[in-house]
Amino acid sequence: MLDMRRMQILRSVVSSGSVTAAARNLGYTPSAVSQQMAALEKEAGVALLERTGRGVRPTDAGRLLADCAAAVGRHVAEAETALADLRSGRTGRISVRYFATAGARLVAPALALLRQEHPGVHTELRLDEDPLPDVKAGRVDLALVVRRHDAPPVDGVRFVHLLDDRYRAVLPAGHRLADRVVLDLAELAGEPWVGSELPGPCLDAVLDACAAAGFTPDSVVDSGDYATARGFAAAGVGVALVPGLGLAGVPDDAGDVVVRDVTRPRPTRSIWAAVRATAPEGPVLRAFLMALRTAATDTTGPTA
Repeated sequence: MLDMRRMQILRSVVSSGSVTAAARNLGYTPSAVSQQMAALEKEAGVALLERTGRGVRPTDAGRLLADCAAAVGRHVAEAETALADLRSGRTGRISVRYFATAGARLVAPALALLRQEHPGVHTELRLDEDPLPDVKAGRVDLALVVRRHDAPPVDGVRFVHLLDDRYRAVLPAGHRLADRVVLDLAELAGEPWVGSELPGPCLDAVLDACAAAGFTPDSVVDSGDYATARGFAAAGVGVALVPGLGLAGVPDDAGDVVVRDVTRPRPTRSIWAAVRATAPEGPVLRAFLMALRTAATDTTGPTA
């Protein structure tokens, strides 16, 4: 196998035209350079240099190896530059998974901040309701999930809390409680309910709060999404609980519905960023986590 250090010395000999000049440029003795050239010729099994008066010139084999050494040198320099860009966060990639209502209020502004500070970073975003297996396996760098504060740990996954997103009551505009500013959750016990959540941690947060208030909601329809739930409420079908992120852009008095705070207890879902426990927190991942925290802090109104 050819020694790369010796090939670089050959490159210097060829470019300078003599062993003596190469030794001076490299800070070696001429004897040391000659020894290295002899060793490289032995490795190559062919003559690499021939004498021309006081200097040397490369054979075809010597020119070939000198050109290869120059190419390797360029590739190493390019690799060092690329590595420096990666270490600094000027380049890189991050794959992110998120659930629907976190997209507009958290992921979009976080992505905008990331692009301002790290414009060379490539981001891969995808909607995913069950991303933890991919996070754990290292196929995804970061995922937004809903989980309880007292949820058991997940092996191989680290969770970073972003915000607590509290649910609010969505009532038909003419509802008997529409003139109230804040409602006790128990006041909705006898109402027909419009379910807004699919089975999972978000629905669990609603059902746990209702159980703490002493009742189980009587769902007359399960909408499965927040916009549809609001439409059913506006039509007078029933009342709904919708998290603040799901009410983005909906005023408290929207004409067809009213939105009111709920207390005693206050139904809340907790939103976390999930990353692989053993993943190094490089500049891109660190920057995106900071951007998500900023987006969560900037989230206004009842979701703050």
